[in-house]
Amino acid sequence: MTDLPPGAVRRVVILGGGTAGWMTAAALGRLIAPTGVEVTLIESEEIGTVGVGESTLPHLRDFNLRLGIDEAEFMRATRATFKLGIEFCDWGRLGDRYMHPFGDFGAEGGGVPFHHYWLAAQARGEAGPLDDYAVPIVAAYEDRFAPPKADARSVLSTYGYAYQLDAGLYAAFLRRLAEAAGVRRVEGRVVDVAQDGDRGAIVSLRLADGQEIAGDLFVDCSGFRGLLIEQTLKAGYADWSHWLPCDRAVAIPCESVGRTQPYTRAIAMPAGWRFRIPLQHRIGNGYVYCSAFETPEGATAALEQALEGAPRAAPNHLRFLAGHRKLNWASNCVAIGLSSGFIEPLESTSIYLIQAGITKLVELWPRSPLDTVSADEFNRQMMLQYERIRDFIILHYVATERDDTPFWRHIREMTIPDSLATRIELFRETGVVSDYREGLFLHASWVAVLLGQRIMPRTAHVLARAEDPQRLAAGLARLRRMVAEAGRSLPLQDDYIAAHCAWRPPSGQSAA
Repeated sequence: MTDLPPGAVRRVVILGGGTAGWMTAAALGRLIAPTGVEVTLIESEEIGTVGVGESTLPHLRDFNLRLGIDEAEFMRATRATFKLGIEFCDWGRLGDRYMHPFGDFGAEGGGVPFHHYWLAAQARGEAGPLDDYAVPIVAAYEDRFAPPKADARSVLSTYGYAYQLDAGLYAAFLRRLAEAAGVRRVEGRVVDVAQDGDRGAIVSLRLADGQEIAGDLFVDCSGFRGLLIEQTLKAGYADWSHWLPCDRAVAIPCESVGRTQPYTRAIAMPAGWRFRIPLQHRIGNGYVYCSAFETPEGATAALEQALEGAPRAAPNHLRFLAGHRKLNWASNCVAIGLSSGFIEPLESTSIYLIQAGITKLVELWPRSPLDTVSADEFNRQMMLQYERIRDFIILHYVATERDDTPFWRHIREMTIPDSLATRIELFRETGVVSDYREGLFLHASWVAVLLGQRIMPRTAHVLARAEDPQRLAAGLARLRRMVAEAGRSLPLQDDYIAAHCAWRPPSGQSAA
């Protein structure tokens, strides 16, 4: 244990369990507690968790690795499958299909990004579909998976992967990890929050059984209600429903059928979109919709009709409001997870935003409970995360030609943020994707969605157009063959999981 300096944070109190609470607890238990900081988590069995954030981004691998988590153990514990990307169906037009892969299109080596060469050849009818030049897409559609090669010279090194998991089981797995690292769990429901009369900082939380839990720094993982960050500290909420009008969801897991796909599917629906997330033991399904254009009964019926197997649970209905806290760190309280904000899970960003908040908190660990310098920088960085994810999600909606339902006609008529309008116009005119210094989605992600939803640049970059047409066509054909052979050379995901990380129910227990 390290001797902490006077005035340092000595006691951290996390309010709320679930994925956000236990990710925070596991990270602080492993990374911060060894410095001498006590970490306590309060949760109540009376209060349920949302528990539908089952699809993730590749960044979660880094989080698990930093905490020393063995991947095979994690996969078995969470009954997870691997994920090479997200397929989007019916978004640009009815019948359209494309994939946002976790990897690059093409290969390195050109003077401009690959998609410019593809555009130049495609204009002459000398290129195949863009998806044919990405290993993770080819492998995903063949239901194949293996980790990427370390050799950068191999086309099998050009992709990453994420996980499709049971969020409730992940929280339970992290709880064991956190408690082993010394995190103390307290069962109870908070009934009162004591504040410093002079500064307004949170001093302690009183539970229904009379316990008083004091702390120096509080982490609010209480979900949508934001018991500390909003109900106590009045941080405020920026409402983005005018750009992201979906405000309801219904989720129903069902039995698995057939082979397990190494990708999540997002299917556009009359009043929103439907997700399909295949795990080892079941398929997660949900309909995210706008209540102005669909009823809970109608959404449930539409989802039930789409189930591929027998339902495994009753419909779970959720309400939410797209947006974020105006302050994610207020006084001596940091909001993590749904208490921080919510953007619909179209690009699997929910768990990523939890991870981003935890990572920034650790990086900007306060010198004292009321460290305004750290708080200001945390708020600035998290604001960028939310705004840039917001723009990327809105892109999926506004880049559509659909007008077949009132919902899609509304989407086509709505205004969008200037930051997104500028990016779309730049790509449409020049094919250029301006890269972020800070933010989640990188170049290939924007290319996948922009081109996948028919926003075609008026021209390719001049350097791509200057390439010898015959040489370019031959190179693209050769690359297309290499990608096809590489993607199809991988084992079936089900075979890989069976050999390395399959979950099997204990003797006498069903696979439920």
